[in-house]
Amino acid sequence: MNRRSDIVIEEVMPAVDNGNFPAKASEGSILTVTARIYRSGSSRIRARVASKHSSDRKWEYAPLEPLGNDLWAGKISIRKKGNYSFKIQSWDDDFGTWREGILKWAAAGEDVKQDQIAGVQMLKTYLRNTKGNLRTKLSQIIRSIETASSSSLKDILTDSDNIETVYLCQSHHGLVSSRTFKVLSERKEASFSAWYELFPRSQGQPGSGPGTFADVERRIPDIKEMGFDVIYLTPIHPIGKTNRRGKDGSPRAKKTDPGSPWAIGSELGGHKDIDPSLGTVEDFLHLVEEARKNGLEIALDIAIQCSPDHPYVKEHPEWFYRRPDGSIRYAENPPKKYYDIYPLKFEGPHKKALYEEMKSIFLTWAERGVRIFRVDNPHTKPFEFWEWLIGEVRKIYPDCIFLAEAFTRPSVMYRLSKIGFSSSYTYFTWRNYDFEIKDYFTEISSDPLRAHFRPMLFPNTPDILPPVLQTGGRAAFKMRAILAATLSPLWGIYSGFELCENEAIEGKEEYLNSEKYEIKKRDWFAPGNIRKFISVLNRIRKESSALMEIGNLEFHTTNNPNIIFYTRKSIKTGETLMIAVNINPFETHQATVEVPLEKVGICNDLPYRVTDLLTGATYTWQGEKNYVRLIPDERPAHILRIGD
Repeated sequence: MNRRSDIVIEEVMPAVDNGNFPAKASEGSILTVTARIYRSGSSRIRARVASKHSSDRKWEYAPLEPLGNDLWAGKISIRKKGNYSFKIQSWDDDFGTWREGILKWAAAGEDVKQDQIAGVQMLKTYLRNTKGNLRTKLSQIIRSIETASSSSLKDILTDSDNIETVYLCQSHHGLVSSRTFKVLSERKEASFSAWYELFPRSQGQPGSGPGTFADVERRIPDIKEMGFDVIYLTPIHPIGKTNRRGKDGSPRAKKTDPGSPWAIGSELGGHKDIDPSLGTVEDFLHLVEEARKNGLEIALDIAIQCSPDHPYVKEHPEWFYRRPDGSIRYAENPPKKYYDIYPLKFEGPHKKALYEEMKSIFLTWAERGVRIFRVDNPHTKPFEFWEWLIGEVRKIYPDCIFLAEAFTRPSVMYRLSKIGFSSSYTYFTWRNYDFEIKDYFTEISSDPLRAHFRPMLFPNTPDILPPVLQTGGRAAFKMRAILAATLSPLWGIYSGFELCENEAIEGKEEYLNSEKYEIKKRDWFAPGNIRKFISVLNRIRKESSALMEIGNLEFHTTNNPNIIFYTRKSIKTGETLMIAVNINPFETHQATVEVPLEKVGICNDLPYRVTDLLTGATYTWQGEKNYVRLIPDERPAHILRIGD
């Protein structure tokens, strides 16, 4: 039998659908690679990971280390954006097998002379492909083994320099390789950023008319001060008048009602155009540049749907669904019908033209400086379309980031991630109890999902005001902000969150006087706001490598289900944060939390200091079990770093 086939490489991670799709990484990160590697018998093996960027000619190699139970792990340095390839390689460790055996036999008093001769012969074969200083060192080792007594062999064969030299010279006898796996490396903002969502038309001063891009510019210092990286604009296109929805989504609008920005298109234009009340293309370009100067980016909401007044309806009637009477079908989500929106038809002989036109929408805004797109309801369009479109856009603008707003079945959300979306909305909004949070975030932080799924956590959206925010007051807003900001590297808020806005339609998870259907003017510094608290959270995130990484979340035991306790440990730097959150905004709670001592670098029972990054307070802890007392609004959580 060919010995090459006896080494088995399985369960390679990160791998998405066994390598059919690329795993995700970000520029400047360290990617941990694992595999199950074994062979029959007792012979030893070695392993490594080979990796290269698409622009590189040669493979780079990094060793894999055994973790136990045939699991091996190593690291790849992701230095730049683009496409990487990697493969796992393993080979027979003839030297290691021989060394282990002869040391055991010598220790047992056995005659090892013949084994010495066999070992010398093996090492001499390594000389054939060894040159320079390494050859000299290996020759010296061979001579020392040839002349060594049984008692002196141990010193020679346990010397770390000797072992390292031999392994640098070792031939890769019986080498096998896994298949090649792909990794897509995106810029850092695809995996770590804080978003602030706003309606441009609501940014005007109280008493003035609708807000403009200039009003959004005036808000940039406020948003920057709170520590956000991305200003996410709801759709900015002309809004249709036919079947326009009124206050709180009423099917009958008044003449003064501005309509939903997601009902896109009128006689003034469609998806490539701007609602004139907001400003001009030049005004938009100025906004993009002003944001950039202040270290922020503009993200744009792209909703692929049309008002009955959209130019596409007249120019391309074949792009829409027809009912038996010949009329165009409205958007539907039974029992609801959205009479102000037509969905597009992504099938039929016109498909290619429709695909190309949709691509041109994204390219138009990319040409205007937008590199981040929040895509509305992508799960209602074909997977094939998104895989094609994202690939086409990135051919021209490889730094484009796509966020999927897909509150749908998990398998569909994960498929969108696999085919190219950088990140995705999640079920965070509806995970409130300790077991719900632990189960859900353990799932998406573990293999295989952590290889590709980047969770974006929004405590609120224009569509969703969850019950805990409706009833929990400022304490609930702080608590949910802490969870969102520390459970994932990606988080954001919909404007008004910092003011703790929580007036809902009775019995629903919807805002009363919804901004989707009217213009709201706010006092952004109104009493009771939590702006400073949010800015502290975002500062902590930017100063902590542990909070910048995905897949490094681990939950730990507490004796009170109202307090949740978890760690985030950086793969790159080793920094570990311990986070305890009171998830009950109505009551003060106390608990004993169990610290994973080895994980956080405490290996004995001596006292150690922990510093709360939220308040600067320091505490002395000791051993595994420690006490916390968390007070809603006043001290809702600890974000702890060991040391002062």
